[in-house]
Amino acid sequence: MRADVIPDPDLVAAATAGDEDAFAAIVEPYRGQLHAHCYRMLGSVYDSDDALQETLLRAWRGLARFQARSSLRSWLYAIATNVCLTQIGRRSKRVLPLDYGPATDPHVVPTDPVIESVWVEPYPDEAIGLDDGFAAPEARYELRESVELAFIAALQHLAPNQRAVLILREVLGFSARETAEVLDTTVASVNSALQRARAAVEERVPERSQQATLRTLGDDQVRELVDRYVDAWERNDVDAFAAMLADDATFAMPPLANWYRTREGIRRWASLSPMSGDWWWRIVRTRANGQPALGFYAWDEQARAYMPFGLNVLSFDGDRIVNVVAFLNRSTESAEREVYARFPEQPPDPRLLTGTFGRFGLPERLD
Repeated sequence: MRADVIPDPDLVAAATAGDEDAFAAIVEPYRGQLHAHCYRMLGSVYDSDDALQETLLRAWRGLARFQARSSLRSWLYAIATNVCLTQIGRRSKRVLPLDYGPATDPHVVPTDPVIESVWVEPYPDEAIGLDDGFAAPEARYELRESVELAFIAALQHLAPNQRAVLILREVLGFSARETAEVLDTTVASVNSALQRARAAVEERVPERSQQATLRTLGDDQVRELVDRYVDAWERNDVDAFAAMLADDATFAMPPLANWYRTREGIRRWASLSPMSGDWWWRIVRTRANGQPALGFYAWDEQARAYMPFGLNVLSFDGDRIVNVVAFLNRSTESAEREVYARFPEQPPDPRLLTGTFGRFGLPERLD
């Protein structure tokens, strides 16, 4: 729930005088919330790290100006929002492969890497400590719903000011007046931007959120479905895997641009590539973006162990899997397109490995 708290004046005075422990005590309750806010704005965990660091630095330097304000929460979100808007202005938007180019022919194995910086990244919401429920009574989206992959991807297509307005109003529950103050604009401009942003997001996200779908399925059925998915992959049973997919399912694999669509198309591709029998898999269950996720480990003959390969984030439509985004951690430095047809055999990219395994507390190897 929303926490408009006036901090202890003694702590503020101490922090203003240079007491780092006092400053940490003031801002620590907001750290996870602010990081999630930056992720919604930027679509990248690494960019969110930088934005949060810059936000806290600006708050530290500007704390003396806060003393006349009544809401620490609003002040911190104002700083974070403007930090993110500055970052957005310096780079291109982040996307998922489905928004980057057309689906790949299922008879063609992946060969098209793209630099990682264009992709939306998975979010370790549980590790960061993102709360359940709504941020405020006025919010339209639940906190975990607001970090689901489909929602984050949809946000990245909005103009920066529309993105900020939608998040502040619909996720965080700020009033139109508060939002106008954060963005140094008018209430009329906020209301206009919100109307356009709502329409654009609703066109791109499913009618039902993953949080609603998962609640309808219930924990036991979700666990049973994930267990079946794991079993199919660990046995390289492509038919069992395909039987779990919705008719219009999609499967994407950033940093590769290739993605596949329809149950039959995905089944055909899987039989030619990851489930051909050339590789063997072990899987560890986790969560990402408020959704079931799986750490995939590929057998490495040289290491004589299963080594980290990718993080699969699953989206459901009823009891069928409608979308898989497999965030792979292999290097894209090779100029030879052919090597990507055997991507599990390529060396890991340390940054991607941290983003797909390290942040989620997954093991470094499975013996």
